[in-house]
Amino acid sequence: MLRLAAASLAGTAVEFYDFFVYGTAAALVLGPLFFPTFSPAAGTLAAFGTFGIGFVARPLGSVLFGHIGDRRGRRPVLVASLLLTGASTVAVGCVPTYDTIGTAAPVLLLALRFLQGLGLGGEWGGAVLLTAEHAPPGRRGLWSSFPQVGPSLGFMLANGVMLGLSTTLSEAQFASWGWRIPFWGAGLLAAAGLWLRGSLAESPRFLEIDDHARVPLAEVVRGHWRLVLLTAGALAAGYAVFYAVTTWSLAYATERLGVSRPVMLGCVMATVVVQGALTPLLALLGDRWGRRPLCLTGCAGVALWMFPMVALLATGEPLLMFLGFLGASLAFITMFAVIAAYLPELYEPRVRCTGAAVGYNLGGVLGGALTPIVATALAEHGGRVPWGVGAYLTALALLSLGCFALLPETRPTAVTVPEATPSTG
Repeated sequence: MLRLAAASLAGTAVEFYDFFVYGTAAALVLGPLFFPTFSPAAGTLAAFGTFGIGFVARPLGSVLFGHIGDRRGRRPVLVASLLLTGASTVAVGCVPTYDTIGTAAPVLLLALRFLQGLGLGGEWGGAVLLTAEHAPPGRRGLWSSFPQVGPSLGFMLANGVMLGLSTTLSEAQFASWGWRIPFWGAGLLAAAGLWLRGSLAESPRFLEIDDHARVPLAEVVRGHWRLVLLTAGALAAGYAVFYAVTTWSLAYATERLGVSRPVMLGCVMATVVVQGALTPLLALLGDRWGRRPLCLTGCAGVALWMFPMVALLATGEPLLMFLGFLGASLAFITMFAVIAAYLPELYEPRVRCTGAAVGYNLGGVLGGALTPIVATALAEHGGRVPWGVGAYLTALALLSLGCFALLPETRPTAVTVPEATPSTG
């Protein structure tokens, strides 16, 4: 289990590094380079638009790779998704800017971002299921949390590279070629991830299935549509909070408040370090007390903290901004630490790879894709304190709270049959 969990963690870290390095670049540099004819605010919105395309592609990737995972096994998904995401990320670092090839530059950027999202849409389902289906029921939450630490590690690596480049290069050097280095580095990381995953065994739960779904998506839509919609709505707030902190706040603070890029990257990175460290501990609580109570608690925390968070951000003071981000991140990870165990347990094994991944990635569209765009637009028309952003995030938290309230508990000791499928309507 330790070797399997380590390989899953490393793979998700690499995949989310690829995804997050684009988000950081979109907040800091892509607008002027690829949309120079726009105003600064419009350029940032356009860059966040290309960022959002990756989220739109993720549910499509979960359908494509979920079909493979439910028909052929969880292991092939891990290899194919990592190859696709790694190759497209390296290619982003090679795209000429608008000044060189004109409108073809943002078009290429958009296409490559779509491929990134397609690969990541398959990654989460494969990595989480391979770990969860190997894990003993009483510790499924703990072992499944290792892939959930991967996004935190990927984010810290992506932002650490960006922070290092920001402090060692001049503004002109960073805008000219420095921003490309993190994308090129994705090739080496992908190769390392493939090496780690090469010897993993297939999920025993998948091997036990005698009658595999012919068209998993059709079965999910026909028999689990309500469950998919509820899980997507439930996860929307978590995505929104994470990307408000890690992506939108970078653009807002550097452009509107005049906070330096290294200071903002440092505040956000410190927040994510705490988040990653707490993930396994909160997952253990999920094994003891149940998945649903932690999700409800996290959602309530988000609803209560969004207005204080934007007020602290608006001060521009590093310590106060960090405290605002930390409170939001603690609420977020209280939910997401147990999601890797919770979502697979909601679906029957024959369609689990498709169902869990589609619900997870649709939540990303609702929360992750729209939040940087909506928050930027709301902040542009507000005062120094972006209260509209706080209201938007609070509303999403209340929506997610209602969805979690309608979902059942799945912790094995809380149900009669561990693999039973909840009623989906």
